[in-house]
Amino acid sequence: MFERFTEKARRVLFFARYYADKYGTAYIETEHLLLGLLREDTALEKTYFGQGNVEAVIRAEIEQHITRRERISTFVEAPLTGESRGALLLAAEESERLGHHHVGTEHVLLGLLRTEGSFAARLLQARGLTVVAVRERLAKASRPGEPL
Repeated sequence: MFERFTEKARRVLFFARYYADKYGTAYIETEHLLLGLLREDTALEKTYFGQGNVEAVIRAEIEQHITRRERISTFVEAPLTGESRGALLLAAEESERLGHHHVGTEHVLLGLLRTEGSFAARLLQARGLTVVAVRERLAKASRPGEPL
């Protein structure tokens, strides 16, 4: 599933696992993917959220929402929830839709946005992000010389 993922997108998964372990969660949830995404790709954060430390604000919101448990050993493999797996499949679908040969962090963002009802999608939508707006921005970025 991950062979088309860029190194940055793979690191998002690494950091998502880190956050799942940190919060004592046995599974990687969409909010862990979002935290991994914001930690790994600061340029993406600036592009879609503007100035400010959005990662810290979102992390605080997530910490208020979840029940923190004892930290889990990082030697234990934390599997993806069905919702998280679905978000990554949607990321791959978005990559294909845009005619890209790789799955990057921008596609992971789209996958999270498209995972309706997920906590990550609600956090992103609360900040004004929409699938249509992110797709349009990516399409413009794909055309050389086109201003973002």
